[in-house]
Amino acid sequence: MPSLSEETNGAVDMLAPGATIGIVGGGQLGRMMALSAKYMGLRVGTLDPTEDCPTAQVADFQIVADYDDTAAIRELAERSDVLTYEFENVDADALDAVRDRVAIPQGTDLLRVTQNRVAEKTFINDHGIATAPWAPVNDRAELDAALGRIGYPAVLKTAEGGYDGHGQIVLRDAADLGQVWPDGDFPPAILEGFVDFAYEASILVSGNGEDYVTFPVVRNIHCDNILHKTIMPAPMDDGMRERARELAVALAKGFALAGTLAIELFVLADGTLIVNELAPRPHNSGHYTIEACDFDQYDLHVRGICGWPLAQPRTLTPAAVMVNVLGQHVAPTREAIAGHPEWHVHDYGKAEAKHDRKMGHITVLTDDVERTVAELDATGCWADITDRG
Repeated sequence: MPSLSEETNGAVDMLAPGATIGIVGGGQLGRMMALSAKYMGLRVGTLDPTEDCPTAQVADFQIVADYDDTAAIRELAERSDVLTYEFENVDADALDAVRDRVAIPQGTDLLRVTQNRVAEKTFINDHGIATAPWAPVNDRAELDAALGRIGYPAVLKTAEGGYDGHGQIVLRDAADLGQVWPDGDFPPAILEGFVDFAYEASILVSGNGEDYVTFPVVRNIHCDNILHKTIMPAPMDDGMRERARELAVALAKGFALAGTLAIELFVLADGTLIVNELAPRPHNSGHYTIEACDFDQYDLHVRGICGWPLAQPRTLTPAAVMVNVLGQHVAPTREAIAGHPEWHVHDYGKAEAKHDRKMGHITVLTDDVERTVAELDATGCWADITDRG
C-alpha cells in the first residue's frame, strides 16, 4: 500500500501499473472509468449493492454492499491502493474513516461541497463566479421571504439529494405554492431564480492536484430534466471559450482537484456564462470524449487520481454528437444499429430497461452537426423526446 501524506490530504506518489483502484459505485460512469483503468494496466474493484452491476462486469472484483456500509468500504479500502467515487451520494464520513488505510486523492471536501447546493453555490460565488440568484430556505416563512427578493419564476430544490429533476418544485406563480412541502416536512432547501439563457452547456476539467487541463465546451439539450443530446463544440466565440476555461480552472484550483470535475453552465444571449451545478466526477455530457478526444474524461480522471502527469486533450474530429439511450429507446436503437455503421454504440450492461433510465449512449463523429442531428432524429428512435421538443 502507498504511504499517505498528511500535507497533501491523502494524495499519493505516482501509482505504478498493477495498482488497484477501488470505485465506490457501480454504474455506467464507474464502468467507463474501469475500462480506461484496465487499458492502463491497473486493477479495479467496485462496491455496489447490485450484484453484477455495470462496473463489476469489467472490474477485477466486486463487494456487494450498500454505499454507507462502513465495513464494506473498509474492505474496499484494504484491497485498493486508491479510492474514487462515481457519483455524489457517497457517505463522506465513511470515506474519511478509511483514510488510514487508503489514499483518497479527491478528498471529501469536494464531495461535501457538491452534495449540498447551498455549500456549492457559496463555493462558486466565493471564487468570483456568477450563479443564478439564490437563497437558502428551511421553512415556508423563509420561502416567502426569498420569493419576495428573487421573485417568480423560481425553482425550489432540496439542498441535498435529487437528480434528473427529482427533489425539485418549479414555482411559476403563487398557485404553485400548493406543491411545496408543509413546515413539518420541509427539508433544508434552496430557492433559485430562473435564468433567461440561450442554451445550456458544460465544461470538464481534470487535475492531478497540481496541474489542470480542460475539455471543449459543449452544448447540452435536456428534456424533462434528463440530458438528451450533447453537441461538441458549443456555438460560442473564442472569448467565451476562454472565459469558460478560466472559470473551470479557478474552481479546480479551489479544490486542488484530483480527477475530473464537470461544470454545468447557462449561456446567456449576451455571452455571459453562469454556473449552474458541479459534479465531482466524470459526467454524462463528457461521454463524447471517448471517441472525439485523444484522452477522454475517464483517462484523465484515472491519471489524475493516480498522480500521473496530464496532457491537454486534443479533439480528433471537427464535431461530435452524443445522444443518450434511455430504457424506451433500447429496442428501436438496437433495431437501427445495423443500418448505421457511423454510430459508436455504448451499452451499459444494465439488467432491466426502465422508462427514462440511462441504458447507454451513441456518439457520432461529424463535420456537419445539423445534418447529423437531423439524421439521428429521422431514425425515429427518440420520437418520444423530439415530439416533446
